[in-house]
Amino acid sequence: MAPKTVHTDKAPAAIGPYSQGMIANGFLFTAGQIALDPASTQVVAGDVVAQTEQVFRNLGAILDSAGATWTDVAKATVFLMDMKDFPRVNEVYARVLGDSRPARSTVQVSGLPRGVLIEIDLVVAIPRG
Repeated sequence: MAPKTVHTDKAPAAIGPYSQGMIANGFLFTAGQIALDPASTQVVAGDVVAQTEQVFRNLGAILDSAGATWTDVAKATVFLMDMKDFPRVNEVYARVLGDSRPARSTVQVSGLPRGVLIEIDLVVAIPRG
């Protein structure tokens, strides 16, 4: 089966030659999400906590559009501008994912689009239905 594009107006539109997500072989691969408000396409105001919360809202919208939930997430990759922010990001991450414990990698990077503090992408097992 050919890969299927995932798109929702409840998450920021792709700002380049890519998709919000692709479903292939029973998995959803999301594009990295940053703290863009989907309505204004502007970076949300605030610190790394506010940005992380927006990233999770964006990812949640993509999950929903693909028929998945946080419990279906198999892997998360977190890109941080400053590893010192990890404890605060981890608090939001734990609150959003609840009892789910997907594999995760967290790396500090030298730059992210639009000067944001965080970006996250996911690999998700699509529920069979």
